[in-house]
Amino acid sequence: MAPGGKVAIVLCLDVGLTMSSSSPGGESSLDQAKKIMTKFVQRQVFAESKDEVAVVLFGTNGTSNGLASEDQYQNITVHRSLQLPDFDLLEDIQDVIKPASEQADFLDAIIVCMDLLQKQTIGKKYEKRHIELFTDLNSPVSEDQLGIIIANLKKTGISLQFFLPFPVSVDDGIGDPSASVHAHMHRDIFPKKCLTEQQKQGIDVVRKLMYTLDEEGGLEEIYTFRESLERLSMFKKIERKPIPWPCQLTIGPNLSIRIVAYKWVTEERVKKLWAIVDAKTLRKEDVQKETVYCLNDDDETEVQKDDTIQGFRYGSDIVPFSKEDEEQMKYKTEGKCFSVLGFTRSSQIQRHYYMGTQALKVFAAKDDENAAVAFSALVRALDELKVVAVVRYAYDRRCNPQVGVAFPYIKDAYECLIYVQLPYMEDLRQYVFSSLKNSKKCIPTADQLSAVDSLIDSMNLVHEDGETFEDLFKPSKIPNPHFQRLYQCLQHKAFHPDKPLPPIEQHLLEMLEMPCVVRERCQAPLERVKALFPLKEVGKKKEEKTAQDIFKDNEDEPSLKKPKIEDEEGSFSIMKLAEGSVTSVGSVNPAEDFRILVRKKNADFNDVSQQLINRIDQFLENKGSQYYMKGVDCIRVFREEAMKLSKVQCFNDFLQALKSKLEDKALSDFWEIMVQDRISLITKDEAEESLVTGEEAEKFLAPKEHKNETLPPADEGGDVDDLLDMM
Repeated sequence: MAPGGKVAIVLCLDVGLTMSSSSPGGESSLDQAKKIMTKFVQRQVFAESKDEVAVVLFGTNGTSNGLASEDQYQNITVHRSLQLPDFDLLEDIQDVIKPASEQADFLDAIIVCMDLLQKQTIGKKYEKRHIELFTDLNSPVSEDQLGIIIANLKKTGISLQFFLPFPVSVDDGIGDPSASVHAHMHRDIFPKKCLTEQQKQGIDVVRKLMYTLDEEGGLEEIYTFRESLERLSMFKKIERKPIPWPCQLTIGPNLSIRIVAYKWVTEERVKKLWAIVDAKTLRKEDVQKETVYCLNDDDETEVQKDDTIQGFRYGSDIVPFSKEDEEQMKYKTEGKCFSVLGFTRSSQIQRHYYMGTQALKVFAAKDDENAAVAFSALVRALDELKVVAVVRYAYDRRCNPQVGVAFPYIKDAYECLIYVQLPYMEDLRQYVFSSLKNSKKCIPTADQLSAVDSLIDSMNLVHEDGETFEDLFKPSKIPNPHFQRLYQCLQHKAFHPDKPLPPIEQHLLEMLEMPCVVRERCQAPLERVKALFPLKEVGKKKEEKTAQDIFKDNEDEPSLKKPKIEDEEGSFSIMKLAEGSVTSVGSVNPAEDFRILVRKKNADFNDVSQQLINRIDQFLENKGSQYYMKGVDCIRVFREEAMKLSKVQCFNDFLQALKSKLEDKALSDFWEIMVQDRISLITKDEAEESLVTGEEAEKFLAPKEHKNETLPPADEGGDVDDLLDMM
């Protein structure tokens, strides 16, 4: 579609007697033509095209067109007037358009299409008007009005394309496949002897028509069915008309140049125009949405929306933050801005500094000679000095300003600046990794380095023969796989709502595969790398068991070796030195505090475990994913220590009470985490003193029907109430 306006298109399809015939095991010409039309309309629908499409059928059993008389333009039907393509048109092509038993002159059909375009485009603006004709040329044709058709096509500017089951050669109409303009694209070549005399006559008429319209490229507008399917198998991307952004480029307080910017590259996202409908009736009107605000209490007291305010969690407290506060907090800008802050060497701007989701092309304002001269001088000066401009950019007063870089970009047809956003200091992340050279085991040999170098060279995606360069993998020619797959599934569901989604189309998978040349070239280097970097399977180490695990100490008789075992099991931490002696289970690291306290001499397990339970209750009250994970860690450590210290019943009683509490307070999201981590009651198999069987433990985690609730967003801060405990 031309960027300046929409196009009026007429799809003219032959549904006559011969179009439905096919060879054994083959596909009829009508079915192939309908596939091409379906692909074309799909592309228009998903590309959100503004082009309008009409459908004219010829060879129909009836007649319905504006030019029909007693013996003129018979068996030609205007199936659909000019309008935007939609799923109704796709359904018509697939299910409504059927083969007929009559025949009609394709030149008469062209005249009907021209008449339709003339009448239905009056008073409307169209960039182009176009006819696409699908036929096997096996119907009688009269050349009486050929000259009138050619004259009117030229006069009105209507373009014409033919889609045939066979190619048309340059010389004698049909023959050597290599002589065809598009023959290299397809393999469905009809041998000359398979064509009927009527088809040969039709080819002569088509050649006369197309050569008269365009002496040099007339046959380039004749396509085969197979070639068209290959070209249309990809959904067309959505075309956007660039919107100009006028502004003033300022350099200091005294120099100002009128400019206009356009988006050059930007991230394209799928427009998810989802609508919630009733699952049975598929009607949007049958679903009524109502939002109710309730207090988090036992009665779930309803609160009016006007009585609510936005709040942010600060530790365990909620800080109210109104819309007025948010507006006052926002950064205030004066308006749109494109101001040069300074200049720097282009070598200083590293490629990994580029940020943002778009790049802008900046031009001098149209029809402003002074701006054009000044802007051209700036661009050429930047190019000659190999420097770039550092720019402050703000789209409008509602947007936060950016710092970016403007590069000079000079072509034969135009010159401009290209703007790309740069990072602030806070956007940069400096990651430091340890050197591989510090470990003798990781130092590669000369053979290993050579093998990796060879592998990298063999995977080069640019073919170079000394004079020319050729890209073996062209991303610009590959459509977005996400878009292609989504459109394929939407189109499939539109016609087959009860069937499962289809597999990814093979031609799309082939486009994403490594080029065959590269795959063959890198096989030998890969084998060499495999030989020089052997991989060995490392078996899982056996878990070390301490004497305490085998011979459990009597809890009434403290062991002299116990502190040593604790030091071996626990890891050394600077935090422990800062904490000093742990006297209670805090909220910063409650699991570690509990482990230290219960292993102390003469420790009261029940008292320490109650402190831990209190902390778990506190985490659950805060209702945040960060607090939930802390609670799960506490329960896991509680379980481990209860098994080691023969306090199994204490843990099992706690877990049963916790499950009842979670059900009463509607904390199903936390219980789901417990189920996923398989944290259940301690069984007989794990501890002899337990009375719980394995089946009972599994049943304890069995899911129950409950409403799904969304986890609140994780808090960035921790629990600040206990910060003093750390000191």
